[in-house]
Amino acid sequence: MSDAMPQQQFLGELTQDEKAYAGLAHALMLSTWWIAPLIIYFMKKESPFVRFHAMQALLWQIIFSVLYFAGMAVFFMVAIVSTLSGQGKPADPSHFPVALFVAMPLVWLLAMGGFAVSMTLAIMYCLKAMRGQWAEYPVIGKWARRIAG
Repeated sequence: MSDAMPQQQFLGELTQDEKAYAGLAHALMLSTWWIAPLIIYFMKKESPFVRFHAMQALLWQIIFSVLYFAGMAVFFMVAIVSTLSGQGKPADPSHFPVALFVAMPLVWLLAMGGFAVSMTLAIMYCLKAMRGQWAEYPVIGKWARRIAG
C-alpha cells in the first residue's frame, strides 16, 4: 500500500511480537471465528498495528457470521414453508418439496464459498501481517482503520 511506509516510519519499527499477534489474529479466525481476533485486539491495544489487523479479522468474522445465520434462517423458512405446504393432503409420495431441494445446495454452496473466502483472507493477510505490512482487506480495511484508529 502507498500509505504503509509513512505510517510504519511514524510509528517506529514493528517488533516480532506485534507481527506475530497480527498474523495470529488472521490465522486463528478460521478456528475460533471472532473470539481470537477480539481477544488479541484487547490484549494488544497499545499496538496500532496489531489493533488494525485484529479489527479487520474481527469485522470480517462478524460480517460472515451475520450472512451465514441469515442464510440459515432463509433456509429454515423455506424448509418450513415447503413442509407446511404439503399438510392437509394425504401422504402423497408425488408431493416433493422442490423449494427445499433447490435451497439446500444453494445454502451449502454459499457456506462453502464463505469458508473459502475466509480461508483465503486468513492465509493472505496472516502472511502480510507477519511481514509487517499494513495490508487492508477490500472494503473492510478502511472501516478497520477508522475503528482501530
